[in-house]
Amino acid sequence: MTENKFIEIKGKTLYIEYNNSFENKPTIVFLHDSLGCAQLWRDFPAKLAEATQCNILIYDRLGYGKSYPMPTHERQNNYMEQEADVLNDMLDELNISNIVLFGHSDGGTIALITAGKYPEKINAVICEAGHIFVEDVTVKGVQDALEACKTTNLGERLQKYHGDKVDMLFKAWTEIWLSDRFRSWNIEYLLANINCPLLFIQGERDEYGTLDQVQKTISQVNGPAEKYIIPDMGHTPHKEAPHLILNRSVEFINKIIVKK
Repeated sequence: MTENKFIEIKGKTLYIEYNNSFENKPTIVFLHDSLGCAQLWRDFPAKLAEATQCNILIYDRLGYGKSYPMPTHERQNNYMEQEADVLNDMLDELNISNIVLFGHSDGGTIALITAGKYPEKINAVICEAGHIFVEDVTVKGVQDALEACKTTNLGERLQKYHGDKVDMLFKAWTEIWLSDRFRSWNIEYLLANINCPLLFIQGERDEYGTLDQVQKTISQVNGPAEKYIIPDMGHTPHKEAPHLILNRSVEFINKIIVKK
């Protein structure tokens, strides 16, 4: 049974959904993207949990979904590294071990950072459309999203999930990624610390990143790494072709469980 509740992590009040029904099985932790939240994963986590007989933890980062607002829209270059620290503290607070991280976009990056900073805790990573450095295509994608927010009902649609926090989270995301100082952001220095199995999923037509993100990640980690590149697919494969991502993720996770 899924427990929905708020927890406080180092002064941050976060919303979580936690199902711990399967004894001695891994917990898959879902990390949402830069405009996402727990609710926007829809039924994908439940389907993956059922297919693998794994537990699941889904949460909203501070300023997203049902979690409390951010104190400011201003972010440091290492904001995703800071989010990895929050995740680590949350795992300690909930006493969760045997962890598989599944992150999309910013969430994928946070998953990689967490596995690099806390390698003893993470048993496997599924990174979907994550970033390890900034590319021109990423900046253009953010610029296009900013324009869409001004000219379409994007903000209104996001309000359904984030309430009155939309303006703050959108400003936080776009300002840091479009800033000159963020062009130097890079987490490749952490990749050699990743010793667990890694599956990197990316759409071939991802509007926020090239396949360099995939190749340079899997070539630098020290654990077994594999890629799943999907033709004619954009930035959100788990929504665009959920059956493909579900099947590939089940195959990957089941291999991990068997080895353990």
